[in-house]
Amino acid sequence: MVMLLRHSGLRIQDAACLERSRLKDDKLFLYTQKTGTPVNCPLPPETVKALEGLRNERTEYFFWDGQSERETTVKSWNRVFQKLFSTTEPPIAGGHAHRFRDTFAISLLLKGVELSHVSILLGHSSVRITERHYSPWVKARQELLEADVRRTWPRSASSRAGKATPESRRSKFTRREPVSRPH
Repeated sequence: MVMLLRHSGLRIQDAACLERSRLKDDKLFLYTQKTGTPVNCPLPPETVKALEGLRNERTEYFFWDGQSERETTVKSWNRVFQKLFSTTEPPIAGGHAHRFRDTFAISLLLKGVELSHVSILLGHSSVRITERHYSPWVKARQELLEADVRRTWPRSASSRAGKATPESRRSKFTRREPVSRPH
């Protein structure tokens, strides 16, 4: 369950009641967009292997018995996660299953995935929702923005900003000046 939540961004109810038919090879079908376009999320091989190895009396589901109320199943899993977070060393205060969804989103953003793509994977109705929840605090995003700006500078300006470039490492006798072009 932890691996599924961490690598899919699913909400706890969707994960707890997940149908096996939604996993094809390494792709987990998340939902269909309003445009009719299916949204799939690839899962790491170890997550797929763990899911495929699960045994359940109701073979059409990974975790759910198919009979109890979905809300009851979610409450049960929330108790499991409360215990999990309280027994870690150190205990994780306020730990809850939604943290895995947050971790999924943030890890994508830190790797440079566009906010609009993260929004689609999370199933948000608007990018503004994703932006409100995830962009304000992602420090690495600001660092990526700064690095993007620095890459647009001429190389000599980059080296003055503390970045050693191949050109700044060359001796003054081997340095080539850029060819000026008419505008």
